[in-house]
Amino acid sequence: MTDPHNKIIDPHLHLFNLQKGNYAWLKPQNPPFWPDKHLINKSFIEADLWLQQPNHLSGFVHIEAGFDNQQPWREIDWLEQHCTLPFKSVAFADITATNFGVHVDLLKQYKSIAGIRHILDEQAEQILRTTLVHQHFALLSDYELSFDAQLSLTDSQAIQELVTLANHHKTLRIIINHGGWPPAANNLNKQNIWKKNLQKLSKCENIALKLSGWEMLDRTWQPQQIAMLIHHSIATLGDNRVMLASNFPLCLFSISYSDLWNTYAAIPGLSAQSFEKITYSNAANWYRFNT
Repeated sequence: MTDPHNKIIDPHLHLFNLQKGNYAWLKPQNPPFWPDKHLINKSFIEADLWLQQPNHLSGFVHIEAGFDNQQPWREIDWLEQHCTLPFKSVAFADITATNFGVHVDLLKQYKSIAGIRHILDEQAEQILRTTLVHQHFALLSDYELSFDAQLSLTDSQAIQELVTLANHHKTLRIIINHGGWPPAANNLNKQNIWKKNLQKLSKCENIALKLSGWEMLDRTWQPQQIAMLIHHSIATLGDNRVMLASNFPLCLFSISYSDLWNTYAAIPGLSAQSFEKITYSNAANWYRFNT
């Protein structure tokens, strides 16, 4: 890309304050037991989000990082005191809990709040089919808050439940995290399931896809691998419903923050218009930066 002003809104990153937050998952005695976890077991602040020209960080979406799951507003309070760039925050709230509405009421008072994340993963189908979750999706829709859905697109039953919810709550914005964990290219069966379920999601206009977390799939990922997934996602969903993100600081397992965005900018076959959408304007739209 030769545009001298590649404005970027990074729609999926994490900042850590180890002095104030809990972050149980970062502690060496707790899972996940990654051999390189020590690389990220420290505080990260906005000043660590450094990009090289022509890339320019114009804003970001902070995704909850386990600061305090009992009082998730504490993380938002810290962010709003500390951050100077335009940003939106996606807070933790337990979508299976009866006090979900109380927590959302408290979180809604913070100006940066754009949505809620509950990591679904292996429990996705079981969680998404419950009556209580349907009620909580309606609440998020009423509050104009989005839902960040972290689950695998190879879990066909869970994807069917998500499609049902999306069709029932058509004004609720649902944003899939980390590309729905795309399988390795050599696993053709899982790849085909991932593509089939992405096609199912394409019929729901209120579902978007964030592509990030490559290091969670393969610490030694290659640019050509992610280029194929980016192009396939755009071909399936259109370039208004796909976003590129960093998953900082976890991206540091594989690549620096600046080099990741340089890698994105060098992906062949993306028009300047599509690149601008998937790195800036889609994030501004889906996370309501203008409200």
